[in-house]
Parts: sequence; C-alpha cells; structure tokens
Amino acid sequence: MSTPDWSPFRDLALRVLREGAPLTLSDEVRTLMLRTAEEVSIADADAALSTSAGALALVQEAERRIAEGSNRLTDALHRMWSLQRQGDFDSARQQMRDVLAVEVVPYYRELALEQLSGMSDEP
Repeated sequence: MSTPDWSPFRDLALRVLREGAPLTLSDEVRTLMLRTAEEVSIADADAALSTSAGALALVQEAERRIAEGSNRLTDALHRMWSLQRQGDFDSARQQMRDVLAVEVVPYYRELALEQLSGMSDEP
C-alpha cells in the first residue's frame, strides 16, 4: 500500500472546520472526499454527500480518523522503541497489538502490522 496523500483533504478540513469556510461540493471536492473516505474506511460516503450536514460530518469523521490514527500509531511507536531498547520485546509487540485492536484506517493498520512482523527479539 502506498502512502496516502491526505494533504489536500487536510487543507480542506482546516479551512472548513477551523477557519469556518463554507464547504462547497464541487466535483473536485466530492472526488477528494470520496477518495479520502475510502482510504479511512468510511462507508456510505456517497449518502453523506447528499446533504450539507452529512458532508460536514464526513469531513469531521475523516479528519478525526486521520489525526487520531496518526497520533495513536506515533505514540505506540515511541513506546515500542523505548521498550525494545530496554529489552522488553513482548511489551514492545503489545504496543502494536493494541493499535491493531482499535485502528480502522488501513494505512495505519498496515504500518503497525509491518512493525509487529519485523520485530526481532534482539536489540
């Protein structure tokens, strides 16, 4: 899986959610939102885009999944690396298992799985 380019979506979310810009559903914006929804495992994005409230909720949920997933994985990676340095490989592996137990974004799941499968038992 290639790294998703969420920059255009995150720019849109910033303008709409934080700066209060209107959400105008041009063809380009609809395409961006549908692609992002698929990348973060949001079902029924087409239906959400049929109303203004649904479109706004879609932006909020996709942005939440991207931000929370990134933070969750980054925090777990730091804990994992610290535990590896201490020689506690079982606890280090558990950090990635904990991410996998709750993460829904396929890209973040793939990164956690790669860390888990690539972890050795030695520093």
